[in-house]
Amino acid sequence: MSSSELDNFYLKLDEPLRSCFLALRDIILSVDEQITPEWKYKLPFFYYRKRMLCYLWKDKKTGEAYVGFANGMLINHPALESGERKRIKIYRVNPKKDINMEELIEITNLAIDVQKKKRQ
Repeated sequence: MSSSELDNFYLKLDEPLRSCFLALRDIILSVDEQITPEWKYKLPFFYYRKRMLCYLWKDKKTGEAYVGFANGMLINHPALESGERKRIKIYRVNPKKDINMEELIEITNLAIDVQKKKRQ
């Protein structure tokens, strides 16, 4: 991982998106010590036990931040949306509002459960 590229990703963002992405990063990393930040496809990704868990990005139309969950199609949660995506479901976050930490932690734990089941 190129930590400088990953760090620069956050630093180049304008507020309030920068603070939102940094908060999302901190919340996701706090869920489990085996979650690691990675720099893939020019995006901040998070891996659980070396397997893709989720990533951060923003909606091109609305400018809203979102967390894309890699195996989202296997996660059932009302706050997730799939849109036209087949595998990934996203969790939208308005950068101008408080993040629902409980909900994000719950969804991240569901994503980890999916990873654990796939390994069995």
